[in-house]
Amino acid sequence: MRRALLFAIPVCVLALAAVGAAQGSPEAAKMKNPVASSAESVAAGKATFTKNCRFCHGADAKGNGPMAPKDTHPSDLTDAKWDRGSSDGEIFAVIRDGAGPKFDMKGYKSKMTETEMWNVVNYLRSVGTK
Repeated sequence: MRRALLFAIPVCVLALAAVGAAQGSPEAAKMKNPVASSAESVAAGKATFTKNCRFCHGADAKGNGPMAPKDTHPSDLTDAKWDRGSSDGEIFAVIRDGAGPKFDMKGYKSKMTETEMWNVVNYLRSVGTK
């Protein structure tokens, strides 16, 4: 009985963590996008996306990029389903911190400025489902 309990506790903790990760971050959900969505911001976001993200997510952001790591399935960023939260802050946090069960997507906090990341959020909003 004791062994079963010792096994069950970590399994429950991992399951709860997975559910939380799939639903997004409450802290990130509170973040407000400081970059107004404008033609300039969307164009800058598209340029940054093309430079950094299209290899895995595809040029059209549908998750069909030619260089996605083996056995991964990059998210379709144009559909209505956002596994890690759909607020601007949650999308920003995924870009900044990375995502995936094994963090197959590395974070871009050392490769992009915050403004560049917010521009990518604005670009993704422009190509996503309305």
